[in-house]
Amino acid sequence: MNLLGITVVLGLLAGVWAQINVVRPQCDSPEAEEAAQVARDYLNTQHTHGYKYALNRIEDIKIYTKPDGEIYVLEIDLLETDCHVLDPTPLANCTVRPKILTAVEGDCDVVLKRVSGALTVTAFKCKTEESTEDLCVGCHTLLPLNDTTALEFVQASLATFNNVTVNGTYTVMEVGRLSSQVVSGGPIYFAEYIVVEANCTDDACVPLNDTMAARGICTARGLSSDHTVDCKMFLTLMPVVDVNSTAALATSPAVHAHTGSLSPMHGLRHHKLTTLYDPHLSGLLSESGESDEVVPVAPTVAVTGVAPAPAANPDPVIDTGSASDSSGSAEVPVVVVKRDVPVPAIVDTVTQKDPIALVPVLCPGRVRFF
Repeated sequence: MNLLGITVVLGLLAGVWAQINVVRPQCDSPEAEEAAQVARDYLNTQHTHGYKYALNRIEDIKIYTKPDGEIYVLEIDLLETDCHVLDPTPLANCTVRPKILTAVEGDCDVVLKRVSGALTVTAFKCKTEESTEDLCVGCHTLLPLNDTTALEFVQASLATFNNVTVNGTYTVMEVGRLSSQVVSGGPIYFAEYIVVEANCTDDACVPLNDTMAARGICTARGLSSDHTVDCKMFLTLMPVVDVNSTAALATSPAVHAHTGSLSPMHGLRHHKLTTLYDPHLSGLLSESGESDEVVPVAPTVAVTGVAPAPAANPDPVIDTGSASDSSGSAEVPVVVVKRDVPVPAIVDTVTQKDPIALVPVLCPGRVRFF
């Protein structure tokens, strides 16, 4: 290439660099918190099995500023709560599941775009792992969601509930969690499952295909022959929007009725966050095949009243610096050991821009739970 050609190429590259700037704010800064809450709420709307997730920590954030808007590349750590995705309870009122009950952690890389003040999620990938840190002898141990003995216990506890229910009969819609605990005399079982009103003929029950059919969550403890069961019906079936939420849920999430074996999860011990990857929306994330619970690509959700701008040219491929793609088998639980990282002292914020690092990046952010 002649000198003139090299000069032209360098000039074009300089022009592109002048238009794309990389900003590294603090992980606990207001703009990072805003983006993390948008990402969390959006991920919960896409999660159609199992439980809602709460934000535990912001691991990293990069903001690419462009003439047509800002692109946020975010890494966040989520923790499973005790609120099912069908439960209308606001996320702020849900309790994060403690370690002794075996916490489940979601690690997600999320790409968002801000146009005219509105933050919109354009792509994400997640991996969901079981944390066994600080587990003790006698603690609850998660069982596969298709464990035969545990599912027999579910059916026995459901029969007990139906026997004392006078206003209808219920069937299992989804098994949420199965666990056991070793005590003197042998193991006892714990189960959480979603029930829905059903039409029953003899011993065969068919779930009502009606949005107004009553649904609830049951928790049971004991053995098939001796147990306690408590069921809480959800108060409303209409879509509920948390006033503190930054993402609106357009429709109620559809939880599939698991008939027959009650759970087709093939040995999984917990419900995974949906892994959603769309190369047509963003080149910032690589493909992940971690989750077995994949839903079709949903439209992006704008989180303010401002309508999103028309799609711009495809964004450049940028290395997010995130952890490698998940490649674990859905059949084998992954053990995670988390370590607390000291939170840096509060200092005057100095914005850091790549590629020259002027000050340390104050990431990851604070740990909210554990």
